[in-house]
Amino acid sequence: MSHRCNSCQPVPAGMRETAVVLERRWTMATIYACSSGATRFNEFRQSLPEVSPTTLSQRLEQLEEAGIVERHTVAGRPPHTEYALTDRGRQIALAVAALLDS
Repeated sequence: MSHRCNSCQPVPAGMRETAVVLERRWTMATIYACSSGATRFNEFRQSLPEVSPTTLSQRLEQLEEAGIVERHTVAGRPPHTEYALTDRGRQIALAVAALLDS
C-alpha cells in the first residue's frame, strides 16, 4: 500500500512565473520553431502562418523577458534581428520534443 500525503509541496515562484508565460497560446509552438537555431521574424511567420504578426511579436517579447529567448541584432545590409533559445529555452524545447515523441 502506498503512503498518501495530505499536502502538496509549495510551487517555487520561478516555476509559477514560467508557467504563466508557457501557458499562453502559441508560446510552445514558437519555442519549438526556434529550436533548430537562430530564427528571423519572417521565418517564424513561415513556420507559424496561423499566428498574427502582433501575437508573434508579443510572444517573442514575453519569451525574451522570461529568459527563454535571446534577441540579437545582426549587422549587415540591411541589418536584421534573429532570435535564439537560451540554455533555459533549450531545456524547455527538449522537454517539448520528448512529449511529442511519446
